[in-house]
Amino acid sequence: MTVRPITEDDIQAFVDERLEAPRRAEVEAYLARHPELGRRVERMRGLGDALRDAFAPVAAEPVPAQLNLAHLIEARRRPRLPAWQAAAAAVLLALGGIGGWGLRGTLSSPVTGIDALAQEASANYAVYAPDRLRPVELAASNSDELARWFSARLDRRVGVPDLSASGYRLMGGRLVATPHGPAGLLMYDDPRGTRLVMLMRPMAQPGDAPMREHRAGSATGYAWAQDGLGYSLVGASDPAVLHPLANEIRRTTATNT
Repeated sequence: MTVRPITEDDIQAFVDERLEAPRRAEVEAYLARHPELGRRVERMRGLGDALRDAFAPVAAEPVPAQLNLAHLIEARRRPRLPAWQAAAAAVLLALGGIGGWGLRGTLSSPVTGIDALAQEASANYAVYAPDRLRPVELAASNSDELARWFSARLDRRVGVPDLSASGYRLMGGRLVATPHGPAGLLMYDDPRGTRLVMLMRPMAQPGDAPMREHRAGSATGYAWAQDGLGYSLVGASDPAVLHPLANEIRRTTATNT
């Protein structure tokens, strides 16, 4: 019997655990013959796990009252509603719980300030820290260029903290997008390969904000603001290790401001 070729759709379905047992066995055999692809699949699985951990607190939030099924049905029945509002309610009703949950941000209060910065840092940690191919855009050897790049895009003079005295070397960095504009991301690791991510971006409010601990899945972070610039350091390290590092960054960045 001729075995059907393994496609990219098969690989994605394998990662998502959506294959029937016979086809799954064929894909497993194919991956065993192609170890490089097998390593890619493992990275995809690891990234998916990290993203689920990062957004687990959001997924656990209750569905907003505005998206309650009874509320939508009642709103749809009101004759005084303009046609566009009735259509929107019908769409939300058809989409059901999952679709409505995906639209929760348009109807609930947005997260702002240090809380928003903490979420952005945790999300970027989940995306880039597990990446073994290209976790950064500019390597540590270009730290001066990184500082100039970040300063130009953030419209603020920023530096690149040195954590080598604490056992963490700079790997490099990249610019990332957030709902509040561009942010600079720096990545560090220790001799065991444990990675940390620091995110920095201008805050909507000037001035300082005290350091605050935040958690997302297995990752811990510390976020604060100095002179209108927000920082958040995130990693899977013990808070007893991470907190002194965050304090060191806060001290050195205050000195360099």
